[in-house]
Amino acid sequence: MSRTGTYYIWTIGCQMNVADSRTVMDQLEARGYRPASTPAEADVILLNTCVVRESAENRAIGRLSSLRPIKTRRPAAILAVMGCLVGDTERELRARFPYVDLFLKPSRPEPLFDLLDSAPSGTHALGGLPQSPITAYLPISYGCDHHCTYCIVRLRRGRQVSRPIDELKAEAADLVRRGAREITLLGQNVDVYGSDLPGRPDLADLLEAVHDVDGLCRLRFLTSHPSDMQQRLIETVARLPRVCEHIEIPVQTGSDAVLRRMGRQYSVAHYLELIERIRAAIPSVSLGTDVIVGFCGETHEEHQLTRELVERAHFDVVHIAAYSVRAGTPAAQLEDDVLPAEKEARRKDLEELQTRIAAEVNAGLRGRTVEVLVEEKQRDRWRGRTRHNKIVFFEGGNDLAGQLVDVHITWAGPWSLIGTRA
Repeated sequence: MSRTGTYYIWTIGCQMNVADSRTVMDQLEARGYRPASTPAEADVILLNTCVVRESAENRAIGRLSSLRPIKTRRPAAILAVMGCLVGDTERELRARFPYVDLFLKPSRPEPLFDLLDSAPSGTHALGGLPQSPITAYLPISYGCDHHCTYCIVRLRRGRQVSRPIDELKAEAADLVRRGAREITLLGQNVDVYGSDLPGRPDLADLLEAVHDVDGLCRLRFLTSHPSDMQQRLIETVARLPRVCEHIEIPVQTGSDAVLRRMGRQYSVAHYLELIERIRAAIPSVSLGTDVIVGFCGETHEEHQLTRELVERAHFDVVHIAAYSVRAGTPAAQLEDDVLPAEKEARRKDLEELQTRIAAEVNAGLRGRTVEVLVEEKQRDRWRGRTRHNKIVFFEGGNDLAGQLVDVHITWAGPWSLIGTRA
């Protein structure tokens, strides 16, 4: 007989965590479980956690602590914790949170399925997997071989492990059969995908393989590393029509001295030359980046260098975060000597600068017609994204989710666009 239990999944963090949670959801629903609106109503509760910043770890710990009364009232409910909170600290976590049933390492939910499948509540057969979201994530590798001094992800996710191309192409085809129209290939560093596989295929080979999956409209990838992106990949993106003209390539700082302290293995000059080559090959490309402000020892002058880089590069989007110490990382041995108030001031300074730049970039789209992949309806307007990963809202039409629609842009702001169907 089929199970009729319920589940609740709470997710914070990166796109990899979103993909991992989707995998768990798919497998639970294939086993007959259905979503619950609150954890108090769920038979299976999963927290998928992030610790890349102190604030994220605090949120995860707070959420986990709040679930203890539920386990006290309903001890038969299964409570599992997954993600980067779980790692070499598992023994400490078990001592601190004895009411948790399972601690699952990042991207490793199999023990949860093993527990459910061995439960004496009846047998079941896996049915078809549920509908895929229109824009789906496909993890292509796990872990990272770089040693950025501030980053805890490698400590929790381990060294890079790439998945074979045939396996990924088959999974991409399955996602499309279940409703996906856009797929984003995910990895901590996609630019070295395949270096650990027989024959050493690379990301360009994988893009070629997935590109021709029947029914796929768009293909993306993230995240890249400036020291590893090769010209062959850039040329492949330019050549394949389904690969979107948007690249996320974190720079982290505009100071060579700070880059060295971060262990980033490239210079500002190398980074700027790389984005010049990208723009030469893909003139319409949109670029996104990540920046950390207030890293150990960062001076006012070094912050100004980051400001100058952001101004010069004219990114479409910049994800800005204030540095926070992560225990166990090499940077934890350095003095965290930029005061919290100064970190916040620098974050706001860059945010204001990038808001102006993004508004200028997007203003160039006003009056133009763009292709939008429609994702969902929000209130009375449809919401979707362009090939350049810009959010677009428009009115009119029925049952447009999953369709490619031409939209004439009538208003452009720094973070979204509004238009009418062309």
